[in-house]
Amino acid sequence: MEINDRILYEDNHLIIVNKLPSEIVQGDKTGDVCLLDDVKAYIKETKNKPGEVFAGLVHRLDRPVSGAVIFARTSKALSRMTVMVKDRNFNKTYLAVVKNKPPKEAGELNDYIVKNETQNKSFIVKEGTPGAKLATLRYRVIGHSENYYLLEVELLTGRHHQIRCQLAHIGCPIKGDLKYGYPRSNPDASICLHSYKIGFEHPTLKTQITVTAPMPKGMPWDAFGAGGQVVSI
Repeated sequence: MEINDRILYEDNHLIIVNKLPSEIVQGDKTGDVCLLDDVKAYIKETKNKPGEVFAGLVHRLDRPVSGAVIFARTSKALSRMTVMVKDRNFNKTYLAVVKNKPPKEAGELNDYIVKNETQNKSFIVKEGTPGAKLATLRYRVIGHSENYYLLEVELLTGRHHQIRCQLAHIGCPIKGDLKYGYPRSNPDASICLHSYKIGFEHPTLKTQITVTAPMPKGMPWDAFGAGGQVVSI
């Protein structure tokens, strides 16, 4: 899908794009084409920008995850958005597809998490463990199909692999997430976790911005949506 078909919001300061599953956000050792480079190319072509194009990454999504990613088109917007993210003045709602029904229809999870750098994986540990940080999220079941449950997850802290780790801890590993205990991978190496909605104050206009990213196409997502939008139960 072309990048211009995935733009969720755009003005002179920001551009928000719906990242595809398994698409890489920034360049890495794989050498694969990344979303940041595609965004710069889009700006250069559509705005007739000479020379080097500025696009700053405000936040990241793991490669297997899909959904809304924010890029800043000016250094001022980038610095202000970075502070917002750091101070948690930034609302993030995710969708997750799991095989097992959670123990409760809705709840809040509070766990202490430690990141293992070598394994690039997070683990839930006891409070007081060296390096542990409190991770908090709220979830609720908003849909179910014959084989899966759709969870809406509100992220209240921004820890490494937080949603993946915490849902696995309650017996609900995300579909396709081998690292956190799901038994089978997805064909495209993605996991069924989607950054569905983000809300924040515009860094220069000071208006409230809320953007929703349509779900990926194909199963199991198609069982829960119409035209990419969630159909609530």
